[in-house]
Amino acid sequence: MNVQSAVLERYSEGAKDVQPSLCCPVNYDSSLLALLPQEIIDKDYGCGDPSRYVRTGDVVLDLGSGGGKVCYMAAQLVGEHGRVIGVDMNEDMLALARKYQDEMTQKLGGARVEFRKGHIQDLALDVDALENFLAQHPVRNTQDLARLEAWKNEQRQHSPLIADNSVDLVISNCVLNLVGDAEKQQLVREIFRVLKPGGRVAISDIISDEAVPQHLKDDPDLWSGCLSGAFQEREFLSTFAAAGFLAVSYDKWDAAPWQVIEDIEFRSATLTATKRSDAACFDVGHAVIYRGPYAFIRDDEGHDFPRGERMAVCERTFKFLTEGPLKNDFIGITPATLQEPVPWCAPSGTRRDAAETKGAAHYAACCDDGAACC
Repeated sequence: MNVQSAVLERYSEGAKDVQPSLCCPVNYDSSLLALLPQEIIDKDYGCGDPSRYVRTGDVVLDLGSGGGKVCYMAAQLVGEHGRVIGVDMNEDMLALARKYQDEMTQKLGGARVEFRKGHIQDLALDVDALENFLAQHPVRNTQDLARLEAWKNEQRQHSPLIADNSVDLVISNCVLNLVGDAEKQQLVREIFRVLKPGGRVAISDIISDEAVPQHLKDDPDLWSGCLSGAFQEREFLSTFAAAGFLAVSYDKWDAAPWQVIEDIEFRSATLTATKRSDAACFDVGHAVIYRGPYAFIRDDEGHDFPRGERMAVCERTFKFLTEGPLKNDFIGITPATLQEPVPWCAPSGTRRDAAETKGAAHYAACCDDGAACC
């Protein structure tokens, strides 16, 4: 049995009977669980809680949504104007998630959740549509195969399962490690494709401290158990950065490994990242000050920010640094009178003279109680 067949079989078993070995201990928000059917809670397999990154009004995409637990949790957080899409390839898991859709729609006060069949590494291909096509056009020869490939390309382009730039937040809970190594980079590129500019990522997954040797990767039980297909901890971050994501970081990291195999530590971690905005760079007079504590930092676009220096930034960078994931690290300064917009991206190390921002509005990130975190 190859590893991908083992994954389908093991999670089909998990949809029918509880498989304790498939999940790490996770502390979920009990108030969100209270609304869920017990069967979905019992047959959920994950290693983190990406639901805590959901915001009101979000369009959320859950990769490898399984029995729908995190989808139904997220649906309570997005509110009446948000929606949640779960994508999974396993028919038995999809059936479990859909089994309670009507009940959850009534509890939520509206239909906010839908489940679609697809491969998370190919979010453009609608697998239900593919199976319907194959039922009507069986592949018996090379001519039929060519027709199938042409149909798939047409479907991806004109009727994608998940459209380009359509999602605010992509989440996943212990699923990326089930995708084959040869398709992992494609998977991350697909996440980038479907996110809106400025969209966010929150991926809980199992990672390894060292590279996993091939003989462990070839073990179907270890692969389907979310272990031997894990990203190596440095590779996980670098793959998202290489795809064009900004502020790629580990927001959560379990100190204790979940399992140790041949002296390799496998632990749960949650990666967060942001898709860069597609806005053009214009200078209107903004500046930022990096608070510290380090002597300087460099962002993913090559800008250096020495501690305590008033640095010139374009409007797009200003918004990212003062409203995005780095907002607690920077003080934003908007001039009392904005300049006429000039197409410009500040070369690294460009300082803004204090005289240019006299009487400026200073923006500091707010703490949970609404006070400035100074």
